[in-house]
Amino acid sequence: MTQDSTTEHGALPAHQGCYVYGVVAGDLEVPGGLAGLDEGRVELVRYGDVAAAVTVIEVERPPGRRKDLLAHSAVLDALAGAGPVVPVQFGSVLADPASVVEDVLAPDHDRFAGLLEQLTGRSQFNLRASYNEAAVLAEVVAEDTEIARLREQTRDLPEEVAYGDRVRLGELVAAALEQKREVDGGILLDAVLPHVTDHVVRNGAGVDHLLDVAFLVDEDRREGFEDALESMAEAMHERARLQLFGPLAPYDFVEG
Repeated sequence: MTQDSTTEHGALPAHQGCYVYGVVAGDLEVPGGLAGLDEGRVELVRYGDVAAAVTVIEVERPPGRRKDLLAHSAVLDALAGAGPVVPVQFGSVLADPASVVEDVLAPDHDRFAGLLEQLTGRSQFNLRASYNEAAVLAEVVAEDTEIARLREQTRDLPEEVAYGDRVRLGELVAAALEQKREVDGGILLDAVLPHVTDHVVRNGAGVDHLLDVAFLVDEDRREGFEDALESMAEAMHERARLQLFGPLAPYDFVEG
């Protein structure tokens, strides 16, 4: 490993800092015209075989704005299109390029280099599967006589009447939906997992939630991955909607 560091700019005045998006290979070229927070230019602070993608920002500025989060994600996804990237936590600001080297790149150089090697040729895709609420609830009622009975019994009653029956109905519907998610989610994963390198299932909420999962996909397996999802979307289109997002930076596949 080379022991010197290369930066695109020198020391910064006290009112400015380096906003860090992520770590990339040292020889990566930033996509032309890529802008980050406050429309600032995205530059690289290099150290050995790795580099940090940064933008110089004013330190005294409102923190955690939604548009900043969107800019952070957009930069990482653009970098992911040019090569492997290890995302850094949103809101990470250091005093100057030297601090980026000393606090981020130098201590973990070898780990970053190893992660970047593992991520080369791979991208993250996020799948969100949502039930057609009316269709799946109709299935639940048709498949469970107790649910059908309680639904009919409480349908036209005032809200404050038959409270116990309503609670019981809610519990039965929730359990039936969870069982459906387990079965349908398993079918989806069984169809897709042969085409991916890794996956992370995320928590979800709401009656219409079926599955929320991140996949790490090799570029040379992407066509098979997308074809498998197309087939599942067609097979389930009356009961559920499948949405695929990506390629994205591998947020869910980088530890720490």
